Amino acid sequence: MNKRPVETIMGIVVLVVAAFFAYFAYNVSDLQVVKGYNVSARFLKVGGLTTGSDVRLNGIKIGTVIAQSLDNQDYTADVKMSLSSDIKLPIDSEAAIVGDGLVGDKFIKIIPGHSKEFLKDGDTMQNTKDFKTLEDMVGEIIFMVTDNASN
Repeated sequence: MNKRPVETIMGIVVLVVAAFFAYFAYNVSDLQVVKGYNVSARFLKVGGLTTGSDVRLNGIKIGTVIAQSLDNQDYTADVKMSLSSDIKLPIDSEAAIVGDGLVGDKFIKIIPGHSKEFLKDGDTMQNTKDFKTLEDMVGEIIFMVTDNASN
């Protein structure tokens, strides 16, 4: 009978410590959605990009993909991103969908432009590069090799 209060208290302590570690891991892992201004970009192929994927500039996370939808008129993928409000991107910046290695997660890589005008909340990025699958890259190499061989 005397063991039950001790076991209960130890159980509560274990749960509190586990909750603390979960909170700490969540904050350290950089899984939070970046809050800031929203911009969109249109792609023909997103290649496994998901809501919650990173938006990176020079390898540093500056945003999060917050939504994806299909345009019923031209069947392009409309990707909405939330970018950190302290990052001001030139309006001619480029968004490219890339992956972390062959089987890694997909993310949006931002290549900054040179314009003096900056993207604002609700703008759409005009310069985009679609995701290239392994098959696309192999096809390009085969085309280059066969094209050079015929010359």
